[in-house]
Amino acid sequence: MLSAWHIWMIIGIGCVIIEIFDPMFFFISLGIGAILTGLLCLLGGAMNLVVVQIAIFAIFSFIAFLFMRKLGKKLLSNTGEETNVFALKGKPGFVTKEIPAEGKGHVKIGGEEWSAIEVNGQALEVDVKIIIVGIEGNKLIVQKDSK
Repeated sequence: MLSAWHIWMIIGIGCVIIEIFDPMFFFISLGIGAILTGLLCLLGGAMNLVVVQIAIFAIFSFIAFLFMRKLGKKLLSNTGEETNVFALKGKPGFVTKEIPAEGKGHVKIGGEEWSAIEVNGQALEVDVKIIIVGIEGNKLIVQKDSK
């Protein structure tokens, strides 16, 4: 027959396994609470009462949840850094083919040439320094660099 500490350990390990498939940092808290309750049951004492075991489990799980919540927020937080083509925002470049008013031209950013439009629909001449302010489809939205 299984004793109380065996049951708590099985519950704890089961919760940890569930957490592997559902990474929300909830089941790991329950798993930690159950494993710690199982270890206390193994030590004996007043842990023979089911009500005491459940209370200890709830306290340990709540404390573990608070710590896991902080850890989860830190691990899952967005760094805010753009990737791919969106990382071009704010980068400088220059016009290689005139951008007519309300029209499309070409700009060079780094070593690549891109189609571009001016953000306010103004014309930009060749060799004018620009800054990328956005991306729309496969076109860059640029404005004249004020520097």
